[in-house]
Amino acid sequence: MPLYEHVFLARQDLSQAQVDALAQTATEIVEQNAGKVTKTETWGLRNLAYKIQKNRKAHFVMLNIDAPAGVVAELERQTSINEDVIRYLTVRVEELEEGPSVMMRKQDRERRPRRDRDA
Repeated sequence: MPLYEHVFLARQDLSQAQVDALAQTATEIVEQNAGKVTKTETWGLRNLAYKIQKNRKAHFVMLNIDAPAGVVAELERQTSINEDVIRYLTVRVEELEEGPSVMMRKQDRERRPRRDRDA
């Protein structure tokens, strides 16, 4: 089956529980249609480069999906109907990334204290 990465941006005024519920709903849509979500990552509340529907920030969520194209079409249809999702993007990939994504590794790098150059 084809492999996809699906990223959506949820409104800034949603709680983390509501964002998790959106991700769970997307997972259920995929699984009901004979697909499989292999990984779900919440990247957190991040600043946007420009305002989208009066939002300066958004909750970012990524899903790795192993499903036929029709399932992805249905997921995109349901996502576009949802008023809490302000943007989404689905990309077909050759292989799914194992372990944390680049965005999660970036957050880990930001949390680590910097080493002193003189030491």
